Amino acid sequence: MGTEEAHEDHGHHLPAVEDWPRGFGEASWWPFVTAVGSAGIYAGAGLYILGRGEDAIVGSMVGPVAFVASIGIFLAGLYGWVYHAFVSHFWTRDADEKGANKLRWGMLAFLGSELGTFGALFGYYFYIRAGNWEEILVGVPELTGSLVLINTALLIASSATLHWAHVAIRKDDRKKFLGGLALTLLLGVVFIGGQVYEYYEFIIHSDFTLTSGLFGSAFFGLTGLHGLHVSLGAVLLGIVFIRALMGQYSADRHVSVSTASMYWHFVDVVWIFLVVVLYVGAELGTSSGVL
Repeated sequence: MGTEEAHEDHGHHLPAVEDWPRGFGEASWWPFVTAVGSAGIYAGAGLYILGRGEDAIVGSMVGPVAFVASIGIFLAGLYGWVYHAFVSHFWTRDADEKGANKLRWGMLAFLGSELGTFGALFGYYFYIRAGNWEEILVGVPELTGSLVLINTALLIASSATLHWAHVAIRKDDRKKFLGGLALTLLLGVVFIGGQVYEYYEFIIHSDFTLTSGLFGSAFFGLTGLHGLHVSLGAVLLGIVFIRALMGQYSADRHVSVSTASMYWHFVDVVWIFLVVVLYVGAELGTSSGVL
């Protein structure tokens, strides 16, 4: 590959370090930018905690500002990364099944790391369950109301609509594919809105916050992390949807639809497990004193 051809679309990306074989993008800085943004989100959450109370180490606004800025950096890096790796040369690449399998295995490896992340927080939750359950649940409001049931139904339905869209593109039915993607995105956005509203009800009307004891930190840590993952999944599906509107998928070329679907189904399964263990488990603990 000639130097001039290899750098033909650097106007859209950060400078590449070296050229890779066509079909695998270029060695750019976008993954690093995405990682910095992702790390900053966790750092912002930590700074928010350090900025609370009379003995605050940092200003009260440092954490929220860092959190919001990091989300912007993360989304910008994700956009550049996806555009660089998949969009810019979509129709000029060969439909290489070997390359597609690498991407699928890459997503499986990523989901494995996500299991470790959620596993750490669930481990913390199960650890505090070993304590005095009645004391831990003091001040915890009713969790299993209609809102969480509606949200759960919405997320399960979104998995069904995404599967429907995936099947449609494998049959080259673009109308059903676009309709399924649009419906999945709508359900995902409504779910995120429902979780934000749930937080509002808990924090404002029930005085149940991240600092409300051990269970409060576990609840908001787990549900917040999951909400962040659903938001990321919605961004990925939004990118897939925009590319679909551009006509960039067919029965032979839909690997990113497959990998985005794997991620979305993963967060759906995590949510069901989270509802059973966290929401229902807390209600059982409140009513009986044990789980």
